[in-house]
Amino acid sequence: MKAIRYEAYGPPDVLRLTDVPKPEVGDDEVLVRVRAAAVNPGDLFLMRGTPYVLRAVAGLTRPKVHGLGNDLAGEVEAVGGTVTRFRPGDEVYGCVRGAFAEYVTVRETGPLTRKPAGLTYEQAAAVPTSGMTALRALRDEAGAGRRVLVNGAAGGIGTFAVQLARAYGAEVTGVCGPGGAALVRSLGADVVDYTKEDFSRTGRRYDLILDNVGNRSLADCRRALAPEGVLIPNSGSGGRWFGPMGRIITVKLLNPFVRQRFATFVTRENAADLDTLRDLLESGKITPVIDRIHPLAETAEAVAYAERGHAHGKVVITV
Repeated sequence: MKAIRYEAYGPPDVLRLTDVPKPEVGDDEVLVRVRAAAVNPGDLFLMRGTPYVLRAVAGLTRPKVHGLGNDLAGEVEAVGGTVTRFRPGDEVYGCVRGAFAEYVTVRETGPLTRKPAGLTYEQAAAVPTSGMTALRALRDEAGAGRRVLVNGAAGGIGTFAVQLARAYGAEVTGVCGPGGAALVRSLGADVVDYTKEDFSRTGRRYDLILDNVGNRSLADCRRALAPEGVLIPNSGSGGRWFGPMGRIITVKLLNPFVRQRFATFVTRENAADLDTLRDLLESGKITPVIDRIHPLAETAEAVAYAERGHAHGKVVITV
């Protein structure tokens, strides 16, 4: 089968389309014929091997696992002897390392579930990681009538976050560049164009800020928070060693000393959240936003485009 593999850390040109053996199905596994996959920031970190703290798990000098990609949508081709949740022919979506490939195996108990009805494979593949991250950030925080600001509102996570905040009854403001303003407004948010206005100096206060960009200091973000508001830092710079984790470590240390709250979390991929997202998708409360679609052979180009950080919505790979 065809799959994307990389043998060394580096820029997108380390990615190669190659022939590899089709995976064998274990007793508790599902073999999925991948129809589409999506690019995520985590793929970029694994490809580059930065932040360096990541290498403690991924491999110190070269990657231990050579497949890339995490989000997929496709069809069940075969199931193991003990599998009862899935049957051949089922349309599914979910997460597994190495999704940039024609076939993958996923454990029956893993983050895999029925694909949302009415969505194409490309649309479904755009959902899992970004959708679950936005869901985890907003589900317990964005109550009815709350004022929510999403920094990076036109990106993969941001487009889901704006829609989810609206679905949970919040008034939403999205921060983006001029190229994404029309999109963010169409999703139901007011817009702050960061090329013209600094959201931290408008005088407006928000009950919740989801910061997907990390281009403002914590002091700036706190200035835009209500006195008992919540800041969720989902990005930031901690240098080559810690990357976004540096900002998360900082806010954990500051949390006991400030009235406002810094909420941090790690998205745990699971079928239950995918089922929640499927219900929201099928009801029309949220819709995937796709910037562009590339074939598997152009994965390096797709990843390079995503790495530049200006995609509006998701970058998707067809397989």
